[in-house]
Amino acid sequence: MEHSTHTTRHARQSATAVRTRVPRPSPGVTAGQDPHDRPSAQGRGRQRRRFPRPRLTGLGCGVLATAAMVAAAWLCKPLGGVPALYGVLSVLTCAATAVWVRPADLICAPIAAPIAFATGLLSTAGPMATLTELALRAPWVFAGTLTAGVIVLVRRGLDLLRRQLRRRRAEARAQT
Repeated sequence: MEHSTHTTRHARQSATAVRTRVPRPSPGVTAGQDPHDRPSAQGRGRQRRRFPRPRLTGLGCGVLATAAMVAAAWLCKPLGGVPALYGVLSVLTCAATAVWVRPADLICAPIAAPIAFATGLLSTAGPMATLTELALRAPWVFAGTLTAGVIVLVRRGLDLLRRQLRRRRAEARAQT
């Protein structure tokens, strides 16, 4: 029995039909330039600044939030704990993870927020002290979770509006 790495072609496909398309940059974009950084038609010469596109997966969102909160806990420990500083850093971390998580994993941001908060406290105190601190700092946990939840809801709503507008434009083009 002979083994071959050769793949057979179907009779319908010819050698010319199996071509790969090389992506070409759009007009006005030079090599090495991001096509999203092009000046707009209204403000040529002015570069538009944008936030980086959402790239975090659900797991990455949790890891980022947890790592940030552990770092915040270790930063606050020499300062005597400073519950307000830890709480503010928690809300900022929750907002950042909610902004940078990709649209498919939006639900992970509000879920990762309280877990990261508790993990940060656990890294600097014992289990019993963590329970006490969680009870005392509950408003900060709720504020961070609420912040992440609001950002996620706004992002989801804007995403749905964009899809609906694209669909309407496509239908309008199809009718003309």
